[in-house]
Order: sequence, then C-alpha cells, then structure tokens
Amino acid sequence: MNKTLIEHDVETLRAALGRMGHKPSHARSILRDFYANCGSGDFAGLTCPQSLREALWQWANLTSQVIAHRRSVDGTSKLLVGYAAGGAAEAVLMPGHRKDIAAACVSSQIGCAMGCDFCASTRNGLERDLQSFEIVEQFIHLKRIAREQGRRLKTLVFMGMGEPMHNLDNVIAAIRRIADPDLGGLGWRQVTVSTVGIVPGIDRLAEADLNVHLALSLHAPDDQTRGRLVPSNRRYPVSEIMEAARRFQQRSGRVVNIEYCMLAGVNDSDEQAKLLAELMRGFRAHVNLIPYNWTGAGLSGRVYERPGRERVERFLELLRERKVVAHVRETRGDDVSAACGQLRQLA
Repeated sequence: MNKTLIEHDVETLRAALGRMGHKPSHARSILRDFYANCGSGDFAGLTCPQSLREALWQWANLTSQVIAHRRSVDGTSKLLVGYAAGGAAEAVLMPGHRKDIAAACVSSQIGCAMGCDFCASTRNGLERDLQSFEIVEQFIHLKRIAREQGRRLKTLVFMGMGEPMHNLDNVIAAIRRIADPDLGGLGWRQVTVSTVGIVPGIDRLAEADLNVHLALSLHAPDDQTRGRLVPSNRRYPVSEIMEAARRFQQRSGRVVNIEYCMLAGVNDSDEQAKLLAELMRGFRAHVNLIPYNWTGAGLSGRVYERPGRERVERFLELLRERKVVAHVRETRGDDVSAACGQLRQLA
C-alpha cells in the first residue's frame, strides 16, 4: 500500500487491503482504531492476523509534525504544523466553557489569496491548497493535545488560514473523515465552515448535504465599506452573499453565523449597526461581534484599532433592540497571535 492510513477513507482502504490479500472487511475497524488513538498506530484492540497488524504499524505514520506549539495564558494552544509536501499551517485548540471539552480551529490552505485588509493570513498570499488528509492531520494533532489536557475535542471550525470555498473538494473530503462516527467521530453538527462570501461555494456546500454549519465573514453591512476591507466583495456584493446564506439555511436547516470583525472608526458606527440589523430582518441568523485583534498594517498600509468597550456594547445594544440575536465573541489566545485574524505561519 503506497498511501498511509491518514490518506484513506473506508472504501479506498477496503480496495487496498483486497489487493494485498487481506480481508477488506477489516478496513472500518482499522480506521476507527486509528482515529480513536489519534494516529498512534497502536492497534492493540484489533482482531486481525499478525501479518496485517505488522503492516499497519508501517502505514500509521502521519505526513506532518507539530514544529511549534505556543500556549496562551488563557489555555489556548497554537500549533504550527509542518508538512512533508512542503509548507506549514497554523491550527488552534481553545478550552471550552467546561473544563473537560475543547474547540478546534483548522486551516484549509497555506496562506490566503483573499486579501482581507485586517487579516494576517493573507499577508504573504496563497502558497498552496492543503490536501484533505493534511487537514485531517491538524484535527488529529489537536485531538491528541486536547486528550493530554484531559479534554474532549467537541467542535471544529474551518476558520484558520485560507478560504475554505476555494479548496472545497478537499474540505468536504476532510469533513467526511473528521465527522463520520466510524472515523474521526466528531459529528456533523459539530463542524462549521467559514467563508468571506464565495457564493458558488456556499451553494455547493449546501448541496453536499453534510449537515454542517456555515459562518459568513461579513464585516460590513454596505458594499462601500466591505469593498475596502474584503476585495472579493467586488465580485460578490453583500446582497448576493446574504441571499446565498439564506439559501444555505433554508436547505440545511442550520442557523448561519454572521461574523463581524469590529474596527474602530471603520465599521462600528450606530448607522452601520442599524444597516446590519436591516440585513438580518426575517433571517434567523446569529451575529458574532469580534473586536479586532491586532495584526499590524494591512495590505493597504492602514493600521486598524479595536473599538472601546462602550462602542462595542452600544453596537450590540442597537442590534438587540432590533431583535437580532447577537453576542460579542470572547477573545482567546491573542497573546500568542492565535486569535481571529492572526494566524500567519509564524510560531
């Protein structure tokens, strides 16, 4: 078998075992054991011939390694995962609201081509897409660290480096392995895919019928402001991406999360809060207000600032007065550059 176990799903492993003279029926239990043990390759609990067990030990190695691990004062862990095929991507593990659970954030690309002015991931452009198994390896590394901390990895978001909709085939394949009860076992409803608003990708994700959540990185309620912050808005304006989000919610039944990075003097005015509330009219979505996390000068050269607490609370109040479900996201891991918008291939 030329591939390692991490590169297989059940059907491809069945075929590989058959070609090697082993029973294809072992495939599901092999992969279940592999994921349950975070890719350790122990296989002690498997009932199979010794010859197959010895082969499994050779196939269980991952194609990546954690080359840096930084820990925040709040318990957030940021990993720099280096790949045999070249390049490295950052992934994040965040303590949950209970002491025994954790949440993960993974990357779908090395670098990013989207050019969002306040986000560090795009500063060096796009290096390459990650293969599905490379994304899954981030999940395995994070799951192992969560276990070492006495936590269970409960939820996972594709909000790290890259635009998931520009690597959607690999993202969907990774989700199938991560969420499948017989593989990664995370569960479909525990996965969220984020996008800056790539309309065809949103529709394709809905058609894939994975029962996952969608997060839309909106960041401004009007095209003029959003166009300065998110260059892709020139192709997919606010009205079109909001309609795509509504279609996703109607088809999937999953409540869409609207992500809104608050930038002082840019998108945090009373008028913009009212415009955002108007966009939400008749849409049972959930708005996450994210006070800006410092990333230095953007591609435009502008240095952004976080709004003060009173301005954030006023913005939130205006949304809630207009019956919008909204909350302010708690900042995690900013002291090690692990917070939203800060991931950038740096340890």
